[in-house]
Amino acid sequence: MSLRINDEAPNFTATTTQGEINFHEWIGDGWAILFSHPKDFTPVCTTELGYMAKLEPEFKKRNCKIIGLSVDPVDNHSKWAKDIEETQGCAVNYPLIGDSDLAVAKLYNMLPAEESGTSEGRTAATNATVRSVFIIGPDKKIKLMLTYPMTTGRNFDEILRVLDSMQLTAKHKVATPVNWKNGDDVIIVPSVSDDEAKGMFPEGWKTLKPYLRLVKQPR
Repeated sequence: MSLRINDEAPNFTATTTQGEINFHEWIGDGWAILFSHPKDFTPVCTTELGYMAKLEPEFKKRNCKIIGLSVDPVDNHSKWAKDIEETQGCAVNYPLIGDSDLAVAKLYNMLPAEESGTSEGRTAATNATVRSVFIIGPDKKIKLMLTYPMTTGRNFDEILRVLDSMQLTAKHKVATPVNWKNGDDVIIVPSVSDDEAKGMFPEGWKTLKPYLRLVKQPR
């Protein structure tokens, strides 16, 4: 069964570089980002894990945990983490899931459910679809899914931007326009009437069309 936005994120128990976790319990009452990798010691993923280590304090500010997954055993992850710190200049302090039985990759539709075997003998090419990002909300529902090709490094600044947008729009009746950045004007959602908007945005707004009303970002 395929996963869609607003589906409940499948729960699982797994071994990580920081011990065994129950995924939903690990998330707790905050947000979470799960991002996956097809194999340890792969070049693009090495840069991604290092950059996420640098960004981790920004995610913490937003009450968002980050967790990586790779289709290899945890022992390999620990060795890989040393390479990541050496080459990227930042230690990986968030957990990395060991998925040597492919269970989580299958659960999140990154590999076919009927895929047989374990990580043993598999290559990054045979695991190519295991390059996804999932943002999961406090309600344990999937808020975003992105899957990248093997040769294109992921833009985690964009993931941070999307998280800012989703946390803002979960709190206020607004949406964020194209290329929005934190602090830019936002859009009053069409379900809010002008009369309602007067109480919500007393400083007023700019009407481009009846369905397109720009207002300063609420705080």
